[in-house]
Amino acid sequence: MIVTGTFGASPYRIRDLQLFRDIDDPAVARALADCRIVRLPRGEALEDGLRARLYILLAGSLAVEAALGEGNVDRILPGESVGEQSVLDDAANLDAIVALEDSELLVIEPDLVWQLIESHNGVARNLLRLMSFRIRATNARLRRRQKLGEFYRQLSLNDALTGLYNRAWLNDALPKLVARARQDSGPLSLVMIDLDHFKRFNDTHGHMAGDAALVAAAGVIRAALRPTDFAVRYGGEEMMAILPATPQAQAVMVAERLCARMRETIVFDDMRLPLPHITGSLGVATLVAGQDERGLVEAADAALYRAKEAGRDRIGT
Repeated sequence: MIVTGTFGASPYRIRDLQLFRDIDDPAVARALADCRIVRLPRGEALEDGLRARLYILLAGSLAVEAALGEGNVDRILPGESVGEQSVLDDAANLDAIVALEDSELLVIEPDLVWQLIESHNGVARNLLRLMSFRIRATNARLRRRQKLGEFYRQLSLNDALTGLYNRAWLNDALPKLVARARQDSGPLSLVMIDLDHFKRFNDTHGHMAGDAALVAAAGVIRAALRPTDFAVRYGGEEMMAILPATPQAQAVMVAERLCARMRETIVFDDMRLPLPHITGSLGVATLVAGQDERGLVEAADAALYRAKEAGRDRIGT
């Protein structure tokens, strides 16, 4: 950074600077006359940017990266300023300021900024307008970040292959569903689903066909449930349907519907491929007094085991 002169001796005009827009007062020109102008070569960072100062870009362009490594970069063009917040709250400017091209900046010390604010209503009005724009832009970034964060959070809670909820979601949600069922004194049922002879299916037809079978089974489960129910990939070829406010008898009916639809599922639309239809064994359990989420899952798993022992492609309770 090189001091090249003062504003009073430069060819730049006050009315081109946003902070002094619509201000035609010789007193402002006199106040700014002795302010330094510094040159910042392309790629160079503003060395004294940590100090509470106001910088107005006269020529070139700057990149201002927000503090705390948030990855937000603003481009500052001629007439725009940076450092207003640090002057107003008398705190260090933590933003990284780098020249995108050879640039010249007007440097205004904090005491002079306050003097101009107190003496000229137009400066105060323009500063409020600039800060309003900054706040609005920051709020827009925060909203985008929240939406992006929610998007990635949802990705982390869904199984990449089937689109069903995954174990991470289950570990967080099932205890809450159990607690809500207890609070409401209502039923909560769980259907554990295991695709029959899935290892043999994979060994015979390949893992791509196995993945297609899992996707098809997930589609069956998703389509058969109510909007208030939840479908989960528990692991491997095991899936789960969580049925809030559903008593045992109704849960068995849901399981029977799932079992029947599983037999009718077409893994591939091209039926010339020699692929069998998939079937599933299902275990149904309903929350009982004194049982926690682990006990409910274990009860459904035990019912699933009984379905397998009885010949598969059926319901266990």
